Amino acid sequence: MREPSGFAHPATVTSLRSPVDFYATLARVIDALRQHGMTIFADIDQSAAASAAGTSLRPTRLVLFGNPKGGTPVMQANPHAGLELPLKVMVWAASADDVRVDFLNPGPSLSALYGIDSSQVAGFGGVAKVLEAALVG
Repeated sequence: MREPSGFAHPATVTSLRSPVDFYATLARVIDALRQHGMTIFADIDQSAAASAAGTSLRPTRLVLFGNPKGGTPVMQANPHAGLELPLKVMVWAASADDVRVDFLNPGPSLSALYGIDSSQVAGFGGVAKVLEAALVG
């Protein structure tokens, strides 16, 4: 699938366009996650890492987040599912006026790939709503 940004991505990736600039988008995403009880485990500045390696990358941040109350039962059901957790969201700038928020919907993949009962991952579907709401306004 090709997005307006011009970059192809698999159907499993949701890519939302932000109405605000890169740093405002990043702040909105992190604030929304925290307000919904998520722990921010890491905020990786991938463009800074590229710069440190002597190359360049558009503004790109990968945020690892989650709520151990939801993730722990999944990992108890199948320890291999821990490869999918914590959850990830990437904020990146395709251009100055095209800022994206990308994420995977983890529920279906946890059920299908790891045999986790769908009732245990039902709450993961709320992540998309939190991220979508962060970009409104």
